[in-house]
Amino acid sequence: MKTRTIAAAVIICSFSALVAAAAALSPAPVSLSQSLVTEIEGYACMGADHSRKETEQLAMTDARRKGLEYAAGYIAAESRVEDGQLKKDLVTAYSNGKVRVISEPKKEWYRDPALGDCFRVQTKLEIIPREEEMLKAVRKVAPDDPSAPLSVKVWIDRKSYGLGEKVKVCLKGNKPFYGTLVYRDAAGVLVQFLPNPFRKQNYFHGGTVYELPSGEDRYELEILPPFGAERITVYASTAPVGELNVAPAGSVYTIRESEEVTARKSRSLNVVPKQSEAGGAAEFVEHFVDLKTENRPPARLERQGAP
Repeated sequence: MKTRTIAAAVIICSFSALVAAAAALSPAPVSLSQSLVTEIEGYACMGADHSRKETEQLAMTDARRKGLEYAAGYIAAESRVEDGQLKKDLVTAYSNGKVRVISEPKKEWYRDPALGDCFRVQTKLEIIPREEEMLKAVRKVAPDDPSAPLSVKVWIDRKSYGLGEKVKVCLKGNKPFYGTLVYRDAAGVLVQFLPNPFRKQNYFHGGTVYELPSGEDRYELEILPPFGAERITVYASTAPVGELNVAPAGSVYTIRESEEVTARKSRSLNVVPKQSEAGGAAEFVEHFVDLKTENRPPARLERQGAP
């Protein structure tokens, strides 16, 4: 995957292409992962039965339990869908979900006058809803329904590209979101093409189809060697997405870390504080589309540029 600092190609993100993507009929395979990121404090005291190590583990268990409870409560409160069963399915998906620790910014022992030595951990957690219940719920939600949990889709016009062809990327969310877009080429090199040195803004309105690159951009996603399996990923959230370790590369950035670290760092969100034991929450979506690049002449270069 290479980029060039030249005038952006005109991209047509048609409604029919969006419908095809939403119906899982888009030319290229896609995958969607939804979750909730929140900050939680967990507590535990030694008493007479626990060692310091066991107490620390109990504090983390307490944080995980609170995280699941908070996620279910957040979804129940923030999801405005009128279908009672649908809301129940969403809440069930999160209350039965998995908990992933993103970071532990604060850990400390302290002395409680009544309970003795106690341990406190402040941790950022990602609550991943149970797949079965989430799929059941998502099937009932209209693709553009802003009352449902955040859903962001990225799609392209076809599944394979030849030498010199330019990839057309389309993006749409059901409600406002912040997004980072990453291209992984056949050699495993990661390129962050939005935000980039010339376009820092990565806030998107809901219900709007975006074309990337657009007239504001100074890059093109042009296919050059090496060839093979490649991927475009959007990391999106209702809060600003975590910053990655990048280096300028012309009109875009190269990412200095692995795809696994990139995915984890993107979840380092600035969650919105609320009046509770949790430090707030933000909805998160990771969505990708796969494509194949081949060493063949461009099939339809006449489609690039203004019609």
